[in-house]
Amino acid sequence: MDLLDQIKSIAASKLTDPSHFLVDVILSARKGPKKLLIVIDGDQGVTIDDCGNISRDIAKVLDESDLMADENYLLEVSTPGVDHPLKFPRQYKKHIGRRLKVKLTDKTIEGKLIDVKDNSITIGQEVGAGKKIEVTNLDLTFSEIEKAFVLVSFK
Repeated sequence: MDLLDQIKSIAASKLTDPSHFLVDVILSARKGPKKLLIVIDGDQGVTIDDCGNISRDIAKVLDESDLMADENYLLEVSTPGVDHPLKFPRQYKKHIGRRLKVKLTDKTIEGKLIDVKDNSITIGQEVGAGKKIEVTNLDLTFSEIEKAFVLVSFK
């Protein structure tokens, strides 16, 4: 098991709230201390206190296990920002009603997330212009989606 897999396993084991889940573990190879970013999410969200508690728990295990003993590192536990793509079906569910930008293998579409099922999502895409705008529902399987981002609205 490589270093990232070991860290993923440790991080996942420290998510004691069943509504929390691991999204990503990123170890940067920058000059100076490396940055170890652990991205978590939750079905009902994640608080800053949750991130702090999980960070302390992971740091303790990393220090005791000497996994990162040869290197200086900066540990950061965070939630995914708007620049982080949605990865898991359970992330999509909490964004029903919001606009998404979805990159497919052959095109990119934008629309309102209408529904999430086990293997697919439904996007309401506006077609036309002016008074002739119609909403067309598109069903997309997760296997078709390369990346999907939540669009920020300032309305």
